[in-house]
Amino acid sequence: MKHSFFYYSILKINVCMKKVIERKNVVYSTACFLLLLLTVSAIAQDGNAGINEANTKVRSYFAAGVNLMYAVGAIVGLIGAVKVYQKWNSGDHDTGKVAAAWFGSCVFLVIVATVIRSFFGV
Repeated sequence: MKHSFFYYSILKINVCMKKVIERKNVVYSTACFLLLLLTVSAIAQDGNAGINEANTKVRSYFAAGVNLMYAVGAIVGLIGAVKVYQKWNSGDHDTGKVAAAWFGSCVFLVIVATVIRSFFGV
């Protein structure tokens, strides 16, 4: 008899605790949701100001990027010149194709840099 009373008491405590935990979970989830809404509204800002700021930042990087592309084109041109010279001295038959490929890659880099500079007005 004592055993069943003790068991019943534990079950009753468990049920009460579950209800308290469920209520706490609802309160915590509601609080988290409200804080999330509050945070989103606090982060919001003027869209035009953000777009203009992003525009000026991106445009400031273009000059450095274009100069970097010119430098990479110069390095690729030097490496290509050495490769073509080596093939020409060894008497390879595909020297013309290799020269055209290296020269084409250098011209491509220079053209892309120029187009970027003119397209974005940098």
